[in-house]
Parts: sequence; C-alpha cells; structure tokens
Amino acid sequence: MNRDRRPLAGLLIGHAVSLTGNVLTLIALPLYVLAETGSPAATGLAGAFATAPVVLGGAFGGVLVDRIGYRRSSVLADVVSGVTIAAVPLLHATVGLPFPALLALVFVSGLLDTPGQTARTALLPEAAAAAGVPIERAAGWEDATSRGARMIGAPVAGLLVGVFGAVPVLALDAVTFAVSALVVTLLVPRGLRPSDDGSEPETGGYWRQFAAGLRFLVREPLLRAMVLLVLVTNLFDAAKSNVLLPVVAERELGGPAAFGLLVGVMGGGALVGSLVFSAIGHRLPRRATFVTAYVLCGAPPLWALAAAPPLPVVAAVVAMAGLAAGALNPLMGAVQLERVPPAMRARVYGVIGAGAWAAMPAGAVGAGFAADRFGPTSTLVVMGACYLLVVLTPLLGGPWRDMRRPAVVRQREPEPTSERQRETLS
Repeated sequence: MNRDRRPLAGLLIGHAVSLTGNVLTLIALPLYVLAETGSPAATGLAGAFATAPVVLGGAFGGVLVDRIGYRRSSVLADVVSGVTIAAVPLLHATVGLPFPALLALVFVSGLLDTPGQTARTALLPEAAAAAGVPIERAAGWEDATSRGARMIGAPVAGLLVGVFGAVPVLALDAVTFAVSALVVTLLVPRGLRPSDDGSEPETGGYWRQFAAGLRFLVREPLLRAMVLLVLVTNLFDAAKSNVLLPVVAERELGGPAAFGLLVGVMGGGALVGSLVFSAIGHRLPRRATFVTAYVLCGAPPLWALAAAPPLPVVAAVVAMAGLAAGALNPLMGAVQLERVPPAMRARVYGVIGAGAWAAMPAGAVGAGFAADRFGPTSTLVVMGACYLLVVLTPLLGGPWRDMRRPAVVRQREPEPTSERQRETLS
C-alpha cells in the first residue's frame, strides 16, 4: 500500500503556523491596548472583539466551508487574516490607528479563523488514511501542534513585545498567516476530500444546510452537553487569558515576558499532555479522565494568580494545569469523530466551535469591568470556585454516561467447512 504523508504533514504544519500567528495576536494585542489606554476595561473590550468573530465565523462559516471546499477554505482564511492583521501596524506607523478602527480590524481578522481551522480538521481523517496513521494518533498530533504553537509562540511573543513593542509582533503575525497558506497550497492536494459515508448529501440553500448541522447537534445529547460545559469554562478561560493574566503579569509578575512565559508554559504542559494521551488515552476511562483533567486545569491556575506568589510557583501550577488540559481536546475530538457524519463535518464542527466560544466575548468584557470594580484578586478567586463546580457536573451522569467508547463489533472468521458438510452442501 502506497502511503503519502504530505497531506497530513501539510495540514499539521499549516495548522501549527497559523495558530502560532493567533498566539502572537493573543499576546501582542492586549499588551498593545493596555500600553495605549492603560485600561483593563478597554483591554477586555478588545478581547471581546477578538473572540466574537471566532464565534460568528464558526457558527455561520461551516456551510460555506462545505461548499467552497476544505483546502481552499483553509488558504482563503489565512490570506484574509494576514491582510487584515497587517493593516494594524501599517496604519499605526502611518496615518494613525484610532481605537474603533483597531477593534474593526481585529474583528475582521478573526472572522475566518474558525472556518480555516475547521477546514483543516475536516480533512484530517482522509489525510491520516493516506499516510496510514490511525485517526486517534492524527487527532493527538493535531492537538499537539496547537499546544506546541502556544508553547513556542507565547514566550517568543512576550520577549519580542518586551524588546521591540507590540506593533512589530503584529507585523510578524501577518507573515505567519502567509506561510500557512503557502504550506497548505503546496502540500495538500486538491483531490483530498472527505470520504463518502453512504449518507444522502444535504441539499437546499445555505440556511437549510446550516439548520441541518444545528439540528444534528441539538439531537445529540452528549455533544450538546459537551458544548454547554465548554461554553461556560471558555467564558472563564477568556476572562483569564485576555484580561486577568496580562493584568496580573504586568502589575505583579514582571511584565510582558512573564505573560508570554506563563502562556508558553501552559502550552508546553498541554503539548506533553496531548502526546501522553495519544499514547495511552485509549486505555483510560473517558469520563473519569475528562473530569479529572478539567479539575486540574481549571481552578488551580486561577487561584495561583490570585495569590500572586513568585513567578516560578505560578509557572509550576500552570504547567500542571497544561499537562491535564492536554487530554481534553483529543478526548472530545475522538467523541466528535465517532458521532458526526463525514458529509456534515464542517457544519457541525463549526456549530460546536461557535457554541463553545459563544460566551468568550462576555467573559473578556465582564472580567475587565470586574477587575476595575472589585480588583483582579477577588475576581480570580470567585472564578476559580465557579469553574470547579461546573466541571464536576459530568459526575452526575445523564448523557455523560454515553462518553464511553462504542463497542467494537468483531467479524467472526468463517469456521472451516468439514468434509461431511461439503458433501451435504453438494
């Protein structure tokens, strides 16, 4: 059997480079706004404008990805994101960049992020089959590239912002999107498409196809429960990443380098966790692993930031949280691959992503105002307690019992036909 590893390599490399660009924005944008305005509330508003288009793009872009094609959608998303983010340093250095214009550019830049990532994920099973790689391992590698992008991109971005400022880092961000588009164009063949699962393709207009993806998610109790849980936890994570972490890092832990270091440590821990899960995850009980990982990755880093101990202590807690978090995305990804029909991947994944991200803009804005009103410490303590209560809910049962692996039906080998049986048959 001929194996072609180029499509899988192209998807993983493009995914890693594109997400590295997103991490550069994650670090540089809040520090840029904080330096320009000095306001946590303005920083939270910018974070909301960075996350809101991810939600909208995921919800409404899936149908377009199914129609346009996954490879083309990935390239187009990177090109648009690169052009719009490049406008930020260009305008800042020339005619000036008012805050409303910055918000508009950030919004447009993020609008195709989720469709682009969805397109690459939708091609993963076919790329893995072409390379002769099990889908569980390919999903683990994809998550590891995401984690690796955070591990490498965040500390580098923090150091670069500290040395050169946020504006040059945003220019570098635009370059990463161009590289990602080029890699996918060169390595992923045009003919790579989802395999036919035998189901009838959904016909009709845009809204009918969008409704089909939404209807599928609503009728799947386990996927629906997962989206609701991740929606709430992402609200807290957005509050931490977009507002509270940069504020605490700037005021208590040493500035941009500390911010980048903590994001990178989280990504590094999660990278190791993803690789470990890829190796042994199929032997672990899913629901217990899911809850344990969420408990370890949620509240502890929030409470560590609230206590504001020395930076190495915070980094150790964040590393532990990242290690636990590394199991979450591959585990949920495996469940989705088992339940979503190939012909509906982009639509359903887009709706899942949009649902998971829907509360993030509110989390960023709310954290900004809460930090101004009550202070970062009180906000972090309350958030940690709420996070812990939410992630324990899968232990109550309900649809979470269906998280177990589907039974594997083994086809029995035909028993040898005896001489007497052959005579009878003849």
